[in-house]
Amino acid sequence: MLLEGKTAVVYGGGGAIGGAAARTFAREGARVFIAGKTLSKLQEVAADIERKGGVVDIAEVDALDASSVDRHLEHVLAAAGRVDIALNAIGMFHVQGAPLAELSLEDFLFPVTAYMKSNFITAKAVALQMIQQGSGVILTLSTPGARATGPGVLGFGVTCGAIETFSRLLAAELGSSGVRVVCLRPDAIPEALPASHAQAVFEGFANRAGVTVETMLDDWVRKGALLQRPPKLAEVAEFAAFVASDRAGAMTGPIANLTCGSVLD
Repeated sequence: MLLEGKTAVVYGGGGAIGGAAARTFAREGARVFIAGKTLSKLQEVAADIERKGGVVDIAEVDALDASSVDRHLEHVLAAAGRVDIALNAIGMFHVQGAPLAELSLEDFLFPVTAYMKSNFITAKAVALQMIQQGSGVILTLSTPGARATGPGVLGFGVTCGAIETFSRLLAAELGSSGVRVVCLRPDAIPEALPASHAQAVFEGFANRAGVTVETMLDDWVRKGALLQRPPKLAEVAEFAAFVASDRAGAMTGPIANLTCGSVLD
C-alpha cells in the first residue's frame, strides 16, 4: 500500500474532493483524520472508510480559525504522534459570473481572503510539526481559474493564482526541512458538482448563456480538453495518494495539471 503507516489530515474532508482523497488515503493504508464544518458529511465519509476496514477520525474544525486548527492538530498528534500528509480541500461559496462593472469590492475580495487565510492557517500548523519530523507533504488545491480568459472569474481567478504561487513559495521555504508541497489543479469534475460549492458558480455561468450546466460543461470539454473529457473524481484522489507517497519523493513545488488538457502549462 502506498501510504501504509502514514498519518493524513484532510481539511474539507466532507466535501467531494476531500472525501474522495480521504477514502483513497485510507485504502492505501493511512490513518486518516478528516476535519470540516459539517458533521453529517464527515460521518458519511467516515462510514465509507470504516466499512472498508480503514482507520478514521472525524472532527468539526473551522479552517478559517487558527485556534480551531491548532486544537485539532494537537488531537491528531496525541492520537498518532505525527502528521505526514495534509490536504486543504475546503470549499466556500463565492460569487462568480459577474463582470467587473457588476462586481463589488467585497465579492471580489471574499474568495481571495478566505481561501488564502485557510491555506495559510492549515499549512503553518502542519508545517511546524513536519519541520520537527524532517518530513511531510502538504497538498493544496487550485483550478484553471488562474488561466481563465473569459469574464466573470476575476475574484476566483486571482485566488487560484495566489494559491499556486503560495504553494511554490512554500515548497521553496520548506524544502530544506524535508517537507514537500504540491498543488493539485483539476478542472471541473461533473460528478463532484452536486456536492460542491462550485455548482452555484456553474449555474450562474450557464444561466447567463441560456443553457444547462450539463450542456455548458459538455461543450467546454468537447472544444477545449485534449482528452475530450473532464477529469474523474477518482483520478484526482488517486493522484493525491501517489504524490503524497514516498514514490513521489523527488517531487516538490509543481502545479499538477489534472485537467485532461483543458489548460496546458
